[in-house]
Amino acid sequence: MRLANIFHLGIKELRGLMRDPILLGLIVYSFTIAVYTEAKAVPETLNNAPIAIVDEDNSPLSRRIADSFLQPYFKPPAMITAGEMDARMDAGTDTFALDIPPNFQSDLIAGKSPVVQLNVDATRMTQAFSGSGYVQNIVSTEVAGFAAADIDGRTPTVDLALRARFNPELNQMWFASVMNVINNVTMLAIILTGTALIREREHGTVEHLLVMPLTPFEIMAAKVWSMGLVVFVATLLSLIFVVQGLLKVPVEGSIALFMAGAALHLLAATAMGIALATLAGSMPQFGLLLMLVLLPLQILSGATTPRESMPEVIQTIMLAAPNTHFILLAQAILYRGAGFSVVWPQFAWLFVIATVLFAFSLRGFRRSLR
Repeated sequence: MRLANIFHLGIKELRGLMRDPILLGLIVYSFTIAVYTEAKAVPETLNNAPIAIVDEDNSPLSRRIADSFLQPYFKPPAMITAGEMDARMDAGTDTFALDIPPNFQSDLIAGKSPVVQLNVDATRMTQAFSGSGYVQNIVSTEVAGFAAADIDGRTPTVDLALRARFNPELNQMWFASVMNVINNVTMLAIILTGTALIREREHGTVEHLLVMPLTPFEIMAAKVWSMGLVVFVATLLSLIFVVQGLLKVPVEGSIALFMAGAALHLLAATAMGIALATLAGSMPQFGLLLMLVLLPLQILSGATTPRESMPEVIQTIMLAAPNTHFILLAQAILYRGAGFSVVWPQFAWLFVIATVLFAFSLRGFRRSLR
């Protein structure tokens, strides 16, 4: 009987949403026009970009190049082996991986043109565009300085083989379109669920529900599954028809695995919407709370700027936000083609956060009904 109550209450929420043209228009706009228009607007900044160096030469020149990557543009370089480079790039640990080949300095002195390989994680568009140019300038400057000091009048050349991983065209739309869809999942899930609860309160229908053989859990669960389902379907359609179809953005990984992560994230986001609605006494107050919550979630979760560019205390605090882990798994799956073996920690975090948020919201909802 309880499952039947939850189902029928959810259907009631869907019917109420269908009669609200403003919310319907917001959903359609957010997952179509907004995704398309914002796909071309990405800031190009470089701050504390993580870089790894494979020094296969171990010469004074290679160490000189490694020592030239300084803050605030780059983090201190991680000295790794060639076997570690691909795994670290696949996991999203490094934005840049510079491979200095063996006999680099001796070939340079001999007048040859050795090639230094630079691998770039191009899913981090805010760093990839400007960062690759920074790396090339640094390598060229250090080689020229070494040549002027140690080679008699000869200025050899070094070719930098740039390989943009996961986005070979360095196309900003590939990043912005998917990130906009992900941001809208969080925003719409919170707005729709919170609005549904406040609408019940303002119309006085919450009291009608309470005189029926219904529990607060059933009322809340109905709003969570119905509004979550709307955002879930809108996300899937936007990803297939707008991102892949209209914008021609390739998706490397499993859409089914991504949508499984989206379902977990929607459980957490809709529970957050219930919690905010119980705190707000009216729709204007709910709107003010949204500004206080949504802006930090969107900006500090890694969707706008890489988390490595933020202070460590902010990075630690934002681990408690569900969309931080959702963005990590979404980028890994959709851009880098990662499987469950790579993103299972994010799934585990989302499950824990969603469970805690749902329990917290249910407790607050019960208190608001007293």
